[in-house]
Amino acid sequence: MTSLSTDAPRTALSWKLLPALLLSLSGVPLFASLPLRTPGNELLGYGLLATSVVTAAVIDLRLMRHLALIAAGMTIFSLVPLNADLSTEHMALMGGALALAVLVPWLVSRFVYREDIIRFPVNTGRKWPLAAKLYLMGVVALGYFILPVYLISTGVYQNWPDASDPEVFWRLFLGVNAVGIWDELFFICTTFTLLRQHFPDWLANLLQAVVFSSFLWEIGYQSWGPLLTFPFALLQGYTFKLTKSFTYVVSVHLLFDFVLFLALVHAHNREWLPIFLY
Repeated sequence: MTSLSTDAPRTALSWKLLPALLLSLSGVPLFASLPLRTPGNELLGYGLLATSVVTAAVIDLRLMRHLALIAAGMTIFSLVPLNADLSTEHMALMGGALALAVLVPWLVSRFVYREDIIRFPVNTGRKWPLAAKLYLMGVVALGYFILPVYLISTGVYQNWPDASDPEVFWRLFLGVNAVGIWDELFFICTTFTLLRQHFPDWLANLLQAVVFSSFLWEIGYQSWGPLLTFPFALLQGYTFKLTKSFTYVVSVHLLFDFVLFLALVHAHNREWLPIFLY
């Protein structure tokens, strides 16, 4: 099986960038278009995805195989409504689609391509240094100061349901955390990792961050949300590059999402959790 080689040529300016850009930009009409998804937007998005894979086949077959994996995942989760509907039916449908979007690329890569590229490193055997622990505290602080202002001033908290009902409270908690874990599985461990095979890390990170931010837009991070989600996606990719630890990037994400959850509960019921400044 093959894995990322530091000796592989990974240049920024080459024809390989064209299909990668098409794939990355396809997320905008698929997930982040205004008005919300229309048949025309979806057709454009799928057209960009298909053109990306076909163009890559002409330029570089190995790139085509890797872009096809990402495109397959994106297609799978684009087929279900991506929102915060917490009904049992929707959670099962969306959860199944998101699971398949990770499993299909991994299974094809491992057992069809015979590659060992897509990994989810949990137990790396390395201790987190002090800087990594301080960063986790910084993530909580940033979430505390930014999220309530963003959610309440824009009104986007209404994209998530009111958690005043106990069942909805725990469903929202589960949903927010499950999507956060999935984000790292697909956008970082799969998309970023595959793109790193062909492009410098900084460019692969930019490309994955566009798709990551487009997905988060449809989930509910709208208004000026991309000014928040795009840097976050970049930081997650860079953090994974440094730590090589799925456990660590998930810890970062879940801490941020825990603050998000608390801020959402407060936004819907201002007398609850009056701990935020905004």
